[in-house]
Amino acid sequence: MTRFLEKNVGRFWLVAVFLFLYAPLLFLIIFSFNSTRQDGVFTGFSLRWYEALLADSRLVEGFFLSLKMALLTGTLSVILGAFAAFVLVRYERFKGRALFSGLVNAPLVMPEVIIGLSLLLLMVSVQRVLGWPERGLVTIVLGHTLLGMAYATVVIQSRLSEMDRSIEEAAMDLGCRPMQVFFLVTLPNMSQALVAAWLLTFTLSFDDVVISEFLSGPGVTTLPQVIFSYARRGVNPSIYAAATCLIAAVTLGIVIYSVVVARQQRRLARSTLV
Repeated sequence: MTRFLEKNVGRFWLVAVFLFLYAPLLFLIIFSFNSTRQDGVFTGFSLRWYEALLADSRLVEGFFLSLKMALLTGTLSVILGAFAAFVLVRYERFKGRALFSGLVNAPLVMPEVIIGLSLLLLMVSVQRVLGWPERGLVTIVLGHTLLGMAYATVVIQSRLSEMDRSIEEAAMDLGCRPMQVFFLVTLPNMSQALVAAWLLTFTLSFDDVVISEFLSGPGVTTLPQVIFSYARRGVNPSIYAAATCLIAAVTLGIVIYSVVVARQQRRLARSTLV
């Protein structure tokens, strides 16, 4: 028995960790198909809460608003993060580099409450002076981009650090200008990091509550905000249905990304062997 435990302790630990992480999600998915509102007691299979989800205008509008903001945030964060990472990796010595690096990475360790409060004060001050922007879609996207850019920079910077620069030097030897080298050589080689950074920042923006609470205005409520407000008033199984749909969408995106990356790696391995 002792030998059996010693050989399988790693497996038991792995199973325990996965249960700790995913058992709550499994229960949430199961009870999204519950026929009644009873919490913790499965009384029968039903799709009534998915029908209620589609009929709830607040949840539907919040979903499309969150989707729009996440798309904008992911794109802006990757663009800004790519340029910031390129500067930090390719230009190792310039005046103010340490300050620039610290400012880029600061949102990673700064509490979101502080970020949201500071952005709220900034937006209110700017609005009083310029009359723009009003709290809503624009302010939330700006706040999410501030946070997402920091994560995107870290992801892309790690890829640029391990990239073989001899490829870029060979392209310049063949007559390419620096701008051509960036778009024809550097950018394609860090495409996987760009996709990973976009997926990460998209997810962070889509499920953010704290910054959205500070920067949202009247009539602008994201899906996480709607879910949070429903959860505070009591159990609403429509929330379970909405969360299950989000889990399914995220899982599908991860599977598609993994399949694409695996195919690219197989093609690269085949071309290397040839």
